[in-house]
Amino acid sequence: MFTRRTTLALLASTLATPALAAAPPVFQDNRRIAINGYDPVAYFNQSRPVAGAAQFQAEYNGAIWQFASAENRAAFAQNPTRFAPKYGGYCAYAASKGALAPTIPEAWTVYDNALYLNANLRARGLWKQDIPGNIRKANGFWPGILG
Repeated sequence: MFTRRTTLALLASTLATPALAAAPPVFQDNRRIAINGYDPVAYFNQSRPVAGAAQFQAEYNGAIWQFASAENRAAFAQNPTRFAPKYGGYCAYAASKGALAPTIPEAWTVYDNALYLNANLRARGLWKQDIPGNIRKANGFWPGILG
């Protein structure tokens, strides 16, 4: 897990420099586990980040998604675009600036029935200052910022 200082430094450097190499369409670790192994459905039905389990996983969009239950996995499988975070689970605020940044499970927002993740709580605060405007900006950059 990133420390606050590391995350802020990474976000700052990422915002200053667009992605140089092609990034995967979903934020994932070296094992292809999406969004730090957290259950994307839980953000909707439990209103909090919940760690997924290897026994409940599915592949989607080039990554392995983990879920807290078979029910959540089934809901995701039925409609993955409904539950997958926008901008591939990369930081929504960074995307609004035309950059990519990793995310942490605790920095999240469900807005207009969509999940947005952020690099840290500060980025989430900046994101929340103008969500509709930030969405418009991020949509203008996405998916081109993947490289």
